[in-house]
Amino acid sequence: MKRKTILIVGTADTKSDELLFMKNCIEAQGGTPKVMDVGVLGDPSFTVDYSKHDVAKIIDTTNKAIIALGDENKAMTKTAEGASKLVSHLYGEGKIDGMIALGGTMGTDLALDVASSLPFGVPKYVVSTISFSHLIPPERISPDLSMMLWSGGLYGINKICKSVLRQACGAVLGAAKASQKLKIDKPLIAMSSLGKSALKYMVYLKPELEKRGFELVVFHTTGQGGRALEWLASKKRFAAVLDFSLQEVVNDVFNSIVTSGKDRLENTGLNGIPQIIAPGSINIVDIPTWQKPPKKLKDRPSHVHNRLISSVVLDKKELKKLAKKITQKIAKTKGKTKLLLPLKGVLEWDRKGRELYDPETLNVFFKEMKSLNTPNIEIEEINCHINDQIFADRVLDVFDDWIEKGIILK
Repeated sequence: MKRKTILIVGTADTKSDELLFMKNCIEAQGGTPKVMDVGVLGDPSFTVDYSKHDVAKIIDTTNKAIIALGDENKAMTKTAEGASKLVSHLYGEGKIDGMIALGGTMGTDLALDVASSLPFGVPKYVVSTISFSHLIPPERISPDLSMMLWSGGLYGINKICKSVLRQACGAVLGAAKASQKLKIDKPLIAMSSLGKSALKYMVYLKPELEKRGFELVVFHTTGQGGRALEWLASKKRFAAVLDFSLQEVVNDVFNSIVTSGKDRLENTGLNGIPQIIAPGSINIVDIPTWQKPPKKLKDRPSHVHNRLISSVVLDKKELKKLAKKITQKIAKTKGKTKLLLPLKGVLEWDRKGRELYDPETLNVFFKEMKSLNTPNIEIEEINCHINDQIFADRVLDVFDDWIEKGIILK
């Protein structure tokens, strides 16, 4: 097997010991390491493969000009631009098989841009002192990014951080050996959903879509799932999108940490991809179970899903606000869009007899959506629950009609 080449990205003026240790690890594990210096002020103590001058040159500037910006944030942002372009260029020429970057907040900021410059399926690892932190906005995270917490890595090299770096190098090299170029032999259909205890239309729809020659990709709408859907939609990877769980839109509107970014429910339409939308789970906002709910939500009906996440119901005023926001988002669409409104409920927990049952409040949302209708969106009411077979059957009716008319291409 051909040795895999792993690009190591870091500030070689301040992290030379760490970068050299990683280089040795990858060599010892059977890979070929290459080092890219993304430092700005200092010079490395060893010879790198791609210098800070190479990083600046590819975006038609110089390291001297970057320093002259006089601001560390501006300088690193510009360096990130050059590093991203250079990494993309190296991958396009077949010179690297994977990437690993390390750093604190500054290095992580740059590394997120670099990772996003690589296609889906290319191993990309970030070893960071802020891995898994809420400092990292979801829209900066690539859908196949791997992160490791860099314990003990703030200043100087030691046994603790060496253990992390050794594992990280093995992980990215192993991923490069195992990865295959993404080959799509069937058109992909994206679908958003929660787990089957909340939303279960995918159980009916998956086999039917496969019979029609499509492959279904279901995204879990608990923050990063919606982020991955939006990222891939922005790359036009889908033949159609069935966006039936808008939980992350709700969370963003009402400032929950369980969010996938401000552009949720936008990239499909902006890229002209046909989409069928339904307001699954729009009557609840997510909060971490391990946090006290905000004062205005603490006496609301709720559903504790597990020790990580709970959901609290919205009131009529909040549902009206949400309807306006959803309408604004889907009004931007450049492709065929249909909105299905299941009038008997949008979540398993809001069925009659369940803890979130409140048809009167939910009906406020439906009325508001119809009153805010825009000319380029078709709205259809269905007298069923979103988890009923009737809903799935109607989705397939629309889907088949769009295939026949050439709106969805096989």
